[in-house]
Amino acid sequence: MPDHHRPAAAGAPDPGPAAGGRGRCLCGAVVYALTERPIRTTICHCRFCQRATGGPYLILPIAPKTALRLRQGTTRTHTHVSEGSGKAVHIQSCERCATNLWMTWERWPDMVGLFGGTLDAPGAVDLDPMTTRQIFVASARPGTVLPAGIPAYWDHATAPDGTPATPFVLDLPTAVEDLARG
Repeated sequence: MPDHHRPAAAGAPDPGPAAGGRGRCLCGAVVYALTERPIRTTICHCRFCQRATGGPYLILPIAPKTALRLRQGTTRTHTHVSEGSGKAVHIQSCERCATNLWMTWERWPDMVGLFGGTLDAPGAVDLDPMTTRQIFVASARPGTVLPAGIPAYWDHATAPDGTPATPFVLDLPTAVEDLARG
């Protein structure tokens, strides 16, 4: 498993954008890359992600942890205990500017989730309905419009005991305040 706190060895090949993409912090001190494309994308509307991004939701491309390469800079780790699962969430951020870059989870130790806004090409994040989901819709900021066709969950897609939740799928883009929890 790579050390995510120090850059990869000099001369290590850069996977480039054709793999999973590259990203960086606000000040440019930290640069990372993925050696493969993310396997799925989560759009999370929970209060944790709202606070962690300073925005209404987080677009979170998720990949195997072994695919992440720190190319430049040093990160620091902040550990947060999830209110929903009671499990640890580890957030990596730039030591210099404090930009949140990626997170790992106690629940899914082999995966990493990137803060989508830190990618050099955030518009390249795949939002295919077969590999994308929206979670914690019940916590979404009023005025948030949920896209049609992407599975959505009122809370998490998986209960703390591992039981999968049942999603709903909208036929048309819909503002969260126009949804009826069913």
